[in-house]
Amino acid sequence: MSGTCVIGLQWGDEAKGKLVDLLAPRFDCVIRYQGGANAGHTVVAGDEVYKLHHIPSGILHSDVQNFITPGVVINPTTMLEEIDGLSARGINVVENLKVSERAHLVMPWHMIEDATINKVSVRGESIGTTNRGIGPCYRDKVGRTHAIRMIDLIEASRDERIATVSEQKTVLLRQLGATDEELASIAPEKMVALAASWAERLAPMISDTTDLILDAAEANQTLLFEGAQGALLDIDHGTYPFVTSSNSSGVGVCAGAGVPPKWIDHVLGVCKAYSTRVGGGPFPSELNDETGDKIRKLGNEFGTTTGRPRRCGWFDAVAVRYTARLSGVTRLALMMMDVLAHFEELKVCVAYELDGKEIHHVPAHADQLRRCKPILETIPGWNSPVDDARSMSDFPAGALAYVKRIEELVGVPVGILSVGPDRSQTIFTDKAAAMGLA
Repeated sequence: MSGTCVIGLQWGDEAKGKLVDLLAPRFDCVIRYQGGANAGHTVVAGDEVYKLHHIPSGILHSDVQNFITPGVVINPTTMLEEIDGLSARGINVVENLKVSERAHLVMPWHMIEDATINKVSVRGESIGTTNRGIGPCYRDKVGRTHAIRMIDLIEASRDERIATVSEQKTVLLRQLGATDEELASIAPEKMVALAASWAERLAPMISDTTDLILDAAEANQTLLFEGAQGALLDIDHGTYPFVTSSNSSGVGVCAGAGVPPKWIDHVLGVCKAYSTRVGGGPFPSELNDETGDKIRKLGNEFGTTTGRPRRCGWFDAVAVRYTARLSGVTRLALMMMDVLAHFEELKVCVAYELDGKEIHHVPAHADQLRRCKPILETIPGWNSPVDDARSMSDFPAGALAYVKRIEELVGVPVGILSVGPDRSQTIFTDKAAAMGLA
């Protein structure tokens, strides 16, 4: 049995969805194990473009079983809209998706709470929430008192539970400054009716995914774990407090999916050939100039979920080495190589200067990281298109030299190169990488 994880190593948006879609036919199961609808995975299949938020990226393959596990927080309305959109395009979601009965639900009151709290800045910066209720839902999950889980939708006590929490949330949100209109939208009778409509449609998919996945592992089926966001947004190990609300690095796989480490053999760390970030927070290699604008335009760097323009900068080898080690990465996937093909000269951040001293680690405090100045190494560009590359021999010498330098700085070999959004624009360095086993 082989378990492989696909983990983003930067601040998200690394094109993980493309790789999961590409690797999925080689696996029996695709497993989404953390995050919520704040994730945005884009998959391009010929002329078709699919934008997935809740649904695992393996859903486009009819013979692959997809799972959403307890570590994910689910907005049922959003998920049902996504299911309907896929079904209208001929994708059979209901039969190929199992949703954990232990997964927590993002309720309408969570989005009101999120919008209210997001008005508060941290040292003048927003923490970057997508206003989709993800953080408040995780907060209630840990707090337990007001948490609603998927299994609550099919329990006999559903209506009483939903009504009670709705009443309590109304009191709390009134104190936080919610409007009368917002409070009316979460009236107990409305929430009870909404939950009943969710239960009617979701009941066939609600399952004990932990048991099912462990059965699959013990039956020697192959498992592909799909991460959301990126490791630098990990709640415990990221650039706190400008992070997400779950463990988005490799350390979150086991807890989120309910699978012990012995079933995980390989970790594919996904990163862009440069760096991007959405929202607030420190970003040492950021380019607030024409070069940054050029990268944004060439890479179409706008959020899949929010549409917000992404901040762009040079590849940060200090940060990626940190997250690669944290996640136990065995191979790198270096994406968006086609964007860098338009530069005569490239730079890579190889160290930081913090208060006059050179450091080679990511500081834990956001203020320290904000004070870090990137120490940049200049690398010759190749300034010729690579969109049509289909093997390593098709790359210019300059592109291969850039890849080699990234491998040296991060300490992990590159197994996959991407030169465009289509499935065919992906180059595997060897057979093991092509099988998702490296």
